[in-house]
Amino acid sequence: MSQNSFPDLELTDRLAIARAGTAHFGRLLASLTDAQLDEPSLLEGWTRKHLVAHVGYNAAAISRLVEWAATGDEVPMYPSLETRNEEITSGATLPAHALRNLFDHTAARLDEKWRNLPADRWDFPVKTIQGRTVPVAETAWMRTREVWIHAVDLASGATFAEFPDPVVTSLIDDITNAWRRNGTGSDLRLNPPTGTIDVDPDFTGTRVEISGPAPAVLRWMAGRAQSDSAAVPPRWL
Repeated sequence: MSQNSFPDLELTDRLAIARAGTAHFGRLLASLTDAQLDEPSLLEGWTRKHLVAHVGYNAAAISRLVEWAATGDEVPMYPSLETRNEEITSGATLPAHALRNLFDHTAARLDEKWRNLPADRWDFPVKTIQGRTVPVAETAWMRTREVWIHAVDLASGATFAEFPDPVVTSLIDDITNAWRRNGTGSDLRLNPPTGTIDVDPDFTGTRVEISGPAPAVLRWMAGRAQSDSAAVPPRWL
């Protein structure tokens, strides 16, 4: 399912979608009171403060990858996955105003690093926290995925229907490919309007079919709609 996909867009358009997602998240954050930040997000065990800390620190981590590409000196996203988790836990204890400032400052820093990265450095290889080596241009997708999905997780009215079409298309691709790599979801058949996708085309048993508008199918795949279906999607991250 590659029609109208994020990677097919020009870099300027990919960065614009990432920035639009950051602005979308920022508007939702601004609509919440300080007290509401202590309430649960849609992610089990996380308050909205955890979520804001995560999104803020994610921008800082991606900035480090862009800095790596700019200088050629290795700067990992995080020293370790444990460090990342500890950072989020600690960030969730910050006062609301500090978390708002964290989000604004780190987003602005990432945007500045993107704007100043020379054109001939966008293919420079960097390494993600999962250990994948990717061109630094991939950071546009990394940030896009974070801000659009976690805007929904703020539980303040955002929906998958608000996602730009290339984001929906590419997230469906991403999740499907993750299940294939993990050997999970073999019995799943996805039926968005753009075309049927069998997670494992060679599966011969009874298939579990998930149908509906593409944003609704994505919502289920991403694990944000379990209450709407008897089927539970496999983990993808």
